[in-house]
Amino acid sequence: MDSMDAHSRPVTIGADPLTIDHVVAVARHDAPVAVTGSSWEEVRRSRAVVEGLADDPVAHYGVSTGFGALATRHIPPEQRRRLQRSLIRSHAAGSGPEVEREVVRALMLLRIRTLATGRTGVREETLRAYVSLLNAGITPVVFEYGSLGCSGDLAPLAHCALALIGEGEARDAGGTRMPSAAALSGAGLEPVELREKEGLALINGTDGMLGMLCLAIADLRALVTVADIATSMSVDGLLGTDDVFAADLQAMRPQPGQSVSAANLRVLMQDSGIRESHRDPAACTRVQDAYSLRCAPIVTGAARDTVGYAAAVAGHELASAIDNPVVTLDGRVESNGNFHGAPVAYALDFLAIPVADLASMSERRTDRFLDKARNAGLPAFLADDPGVDSGHMIAQYTQAGIVSELKRLAAPASVDSIPSSAMQEDHVSMGWAAGRKLRRAVDGLARVLAIEVLTAARGLQLRAPLTPAAPASAVIDVLLAHGASAPGPDRWLAPEIESAYRLVVDGTLTAAAESVAGRLA
Repeated sequence: MDSMDAHSRPVTIGADPLTIDHVVAVARHDAPVAVTGSSWEEVRRSRAVVEGLADDPVAHYGVSTGFGALATRHIPPEQRRRLQRSLIRSHAAGSGPEVEREVVRALMLLRIRTLATGRTGVREETLRAYVSLLNAGITPVVFEYGSLGCSGDLAPLAHCALALIGEGEARDAGGTRMPSAAALSGAGLEPVELREKEGLALINGTDGMLGMLCLAIADLRALVTVADIATSMSVDGLLGTDDVFAADLQAMRPQPGQSVSAANLRVLMQDSGIRESHRDPAACTRVQDAYSLRCAPIVTGAARDTVGYAAAVAGHELASAIDNPVVTLDGRVESNGNFHGAPVAYALDFLAIPVADLASMSERRTDRFLDKARNAGLPAFLADDPGVDSGHMIAQYTQAGIVSELKRLAAPASVDSIPSSAMQEDHVSMGWAAGRKLRRAVDGLARVLAIEVLTAARGLQLRAPLTPAAPASAVIDVLLAHGASAPGPDRWLAPEIESAYRLVVDGTLTAAAESVAGRLA
């Protein structure tokens, strides 16, 4: 399926759970959202349950009580609309830099998804207003700090709810920051006046951390393939062997991701003239390659399998209804702890480990290209005139600086917990923090891989007249077409690195390799 067609199709929220691809389509590509008829019926049914509790003398959390440690306070009917409005205002207490548009859109989509299950008790008009807000391209201003990941992503979701009631700030479809009331008016929308339980339903979920998990999974599914492409180019350029990637050897350790990466490497290195030049054992004195070459499919494969685990967690979460209290299928209103972000937080933290390790191995391959003692006959630092020129010396420094940070970012956020709300919320997940650091880590990995590809391309070109495999040649061609220089005297490297990074993240580099290798896993 053409990706543009997929992104332009409405994402339907109904009986079937959303997928990671749905989240990406809405968050990054502005796919419209529609809620199905059966969901509206469930929303109306559960709202009737909540309204039936409004005059009940028995206290019901979120309907006729305060929140958190203030849940013992009974709120009289005449103050309950103020209660919901005050909840949103007080919880919209974020601070720091503005969060990326795609994260906020993912968060909004996932809150809509939970509201549409009918388990939260919101009114139909409130849900319709939220869907309209998202489809109008209005993005509430959300800040970096404020969520502890329990009770859900309170502050980020509260900033979105604040825009829904016409307060706070938002960006319109064109990206201009303005008062939310002006953004709503410009799109022909009216603010919502919240009623019983609705404020709580709008903020009590794991949607921010889940949105970041879905986006990271999508990114990493692409980057592990880039890692295989980079590896194939480095192995070939360093006169390594592809024999170790043979299917029968890999089958002796039947890790699924390892098998996929090794298969990619076999295809990517097929018919390389450089490889054929040293295939004869009598002419090649090297017994076996360094670990960063030989063990690459094991490491990248393990990363693939970790992404698979994270996707399973995301799949479970995408089929969940996260709120407290919830309206059950048989009409009860029950408190629960499903807003705790531990499952998502652990997955976010877990992914940061292979991200750091993939980058670390990539940097080691780059370093081998630059060391005359280990690069099998290439000039020092791949420089045109070593000493006068420095080649890719400092590009590797940039890699090393990123890799060092990625190792720090791999320290888990979810092992920390700071009690809040007068010890009522005495254990929190820190899942939002795990998501924020993973986003930075994923970006760092893409930059490290881009530098490896750029360096490997230069190393392969310096092997002329020997030629690399066709996929590597296609990658070199696309790099040159987008500003990379052929081997020669030193030039300003930063723009070339940035161009290579863009080719990695937008899929152009992988598409170039696949244009001759066929679809890579």
